[in-house]
Amino acid sequence: MPTLIDGKKTSEEIKTEIAQRVAEIKVEGGKTPHLAAILVGSDGASQTYVGAKVKSCEQVGFESTLVRLAESVTEEELLKVVEDINQNPDIDGLIVQLPLPKHISVEKVTNKIKPEKDVDGFTPANVGRMTLGWPAYVAATPYGIVELLKRYKIETSGKHCVVIGRSHIVGSPMSILMARNEYPGNCTVTLTHSRTKNLPEIAKTADILIVALGKPEFVTADMVKDGAVVIDVGIHRIEDNSKKSGFRLIGDVKFDEVSKKASAITPVPGGVGPMTIASLLYNTLLAAEKQVFG
Repeated sequence: MPTLIDGKKTSEEIKTEIAQRVAEIKVEGGKTPHLAAILVGSDGASQTYVGAKVKSCEQVGFESTLVRLAESVTEEELLKVVEDINQNPDIDGLIVQLPLPKHISVEKVTNKIKPEKDVDGFTPANVGRMTLGWPAYVAATPYGIVELLKRYKIETSGKHCVVIGRSHIVGSPMSILMARNEYPGNCTVTLTHSRTKNLPEIAKTADILIVALGKPEFVTADMVKDGAVVIDVGIHRIEDNSKKSGFRLIGDVKFDEVSKKASAITPVPGGVGPMTIASLLYNTLLAAEKQVFG
């Protein structure tokens, strides 16, 4: 059986560490970290995600502010809310829950967020700093993956890492992080995507396979080398009448098949997913302590 890389357990460990640090800050008379979230509209999934983030803030002793805006909010009104939070010295971190309504430019909103408060790590300033290896807020999912590799002591130096998926949120930053001259890192990295020719053959050369393509059970056993470490970033809800809920969650990797060949693998759910919020909290702690931008 492969090592099951347990993101749920690891995320709880990180939250405990953050809570301990917050308790120390309070004893020292310092400022309690404060995260603000902006939620536009009434999308069910977005409300669930934001609710989980607010609850996690309470769990670690952070202050949190949730700003709810109507689906009909104008781009100008939203940018004004972002700027107000930028100028609020009590708020350390700001996230704008995606997706946004189609009449609002995600790029404009992201660029409006002050880099010092961009705990999602999406602004050009933070992406650039990460690429250069400077202190930065790293996007939550890639940071969570790096932390899982570190805490499970997965050897990365000199290994061939294949990343499937080139999104700005996961695939692209992941490829940069795995190539950096530090641990985890020092990999030879191949970044692949939906238009890559011979993708199955390339995937099979990976010592570390990170899959963030957004296609249910895309990676099958014949695409994986014996003993590979497999990180599944995907999450999809499919109908399953055998479940009380009527559905179940699966990833981008066909777990039952691939787990028989992998030396270590993340499950779905309970793998990468829980690490995203833990990473967001960690970035907010860094922001409160001015550890990235000073």
